[in-house]
Amino acid sequence: MDADTLMFFEQQPDALPLYEAFSEAVLKRYPDTKIKVQKTQITFTNRHIFACASFLRVRKKKELPNPYLVITLGFPKVKETIYILTLTLLPIQKTKDLLEVLLWLKT
Repeated sequence: MDADTLMFFEQQPDALPLYEAFSEAVLKRYPDTKIKVQKTQITFTNRHIFACASFLRVRKKKELPNPYLVITLGFPKVKETIYILTLTLLPIQKTKDLLEVLLWLKT
C-alpha cells in the first residue's frame, strides 16, 4: 500500500479494508490495471477508466453506512436486464457486498 492511498483513506480509515478487497479482486482479474490516486477518487484504468473508488455521497449522510466506499463502474455496453444507473454508483459497506458486485461483473 503506497503513501498516497493511505493518505486518501486518512479521513475514513475503516473503509480501507473495503478498498483493499476491491483493488485485490480487480488486479487479480485484470493484472495490467493501473491505479491512480487522486484527491477525490482512486481510478482503475487499462486503456480507459473502468472503475473508481470514492467517498461520493450517493445518499444523505445519515443514510450512509459506516464504513462505506462508493464504487463507480464503467461498462462497455449496457446489460439488457438491469438499469445501468442503479449499478454505476454502488455504496459498498461490507466485503460481502463487494463480492456480489464482482460476481455480477463476471457475467
